[in-house]
Amino acid sequence: MVHPNRRDLGLLVLRVGTGAVLAAHGTQKLLGWFGGGGIEGTSHAMEAMGFHPARQSAIAAGFGEAGGGALLALGLATPAAGAAAAGAMAGAVSVHAPAGFFAQAGGYEYPAFLGFTAAAIGITGAGRYSLDHATGHVLDRPWVVVTAFLGTALAAAAVVGRRAQGQAATAAAAEADLAPEGDGTGEPDAH
Repeated sequence: MVHPNRRDLGLLVLRVGTGAVLAAHGTQKLLGWFGGGGIEGTSHAMEAMGFHPARQSAIAAGFGEAGGGALLALGLATPAAGAAAAGAMAGAVSVHAPAGFFAQAGGYEYPAFLGFTAAAIGITGAGRYSLDHATGHVLDRPWVVVTAFLGTALAAAAVVGRRAQGQAATAAAAEADLAPEGDGTGEPDAH
């Protein structure tokens, strides 16, 4: 059996490391830190990836990563933090999925790993060395875990679904732009 102090120390290291990585990515999206595009650059990228409305998608992704990551690192509202970060990573997985699994090919390996790690921390809890523990687990109740993960799953499904609809609409518009003008006979209109 693992000594409780070692388990709690392990959770602290995992929480802080994962949370810091997520928060850094989120601040790239929100504030342009660490070479990121900020809201404007992220909005343009979201639009190009088929997320509509792009600005709201950029803000949601940035807050899911930055907010979820910061809360994970602190060990505060850990179920909601883990769920928010996992939801943001579900959106990232949908972007990288066409490239396959492995990160070196542009695949979804890295966001999937971050998402699973954040979800596992959210379900497991922050451990003794956390603000949740210091506050008597006020924001870390079993109903919070269920509510947070259910809410995030629904939100992630809606965002990914809207992205798929946006991509389909963009593809249809592009196809319509490429269609030859005319009366369907292959000959241009006489007008």
